[in-house]
Amino acid sequence: MRVTSALREEDRRMARRAIVWGPPWLRRVGPVLDEAAEHTKLWWAAAGTMAAVGNRRGRSAAAAGVAAMTVAELLSNRVAKQLYERRRPPREWVPQEELRDCPDSSSFPSGHTAAAVAFSGAVAPAWPAAGAACGTAAMLVAAQRLHSGAHYPSDVAAGGAIGLAGAGLVRAGWSRWGA
Repeated sequence: MRVTSALREEDRRMARRAIVWGPPWLRRVGPVLDEAAEHTKLWWAAAGTMAAVGNRRGRSAAAAGVAAMTVAELLSNRVAKQLYERRRPPREWVPQEELRDCPDSSSFPSGHTAAAVAFSGAVAPAWPAAGAACGTAAMLVAAQRLHSGAHYPSDVAAGGAIGLAGAGLVRAGWSRWGA
């Protein structure tokens, strides 16, 4: 019990720090990035671009990314969020000028991070350059979820783990079925 309490308190302390931390460019880019990642628009746009310009490799990478993203969203939003109800960080931690609408769903895990990591992780083996670009965007999405006060660090870490699991499941299936 004591360890759990200490971990919870450290998570809260790190969240308060992450909300106020950040270079000025992150504060400017954050809302745009948040909007792009909402409802996985960013990843659908990336998949469409890869499929359009990448020939067979691009279509395979896009299909793997979308499949992994779907698996991760199901695991994070339809399973984990239903099993563990967690309040989001208090709105008073977020500077007034940066306060935006916050979802009503459970804070744990970060579905945005799960989708971003899954997409990037599944794209990378098929098309490493596209995977690196998507991975950079995924890291920015995860940082923005912390910085905006939408999630605690453990929410983002769990979302990342779910994303990696989703990418791994899809890549394993791809290998098994020869895609």
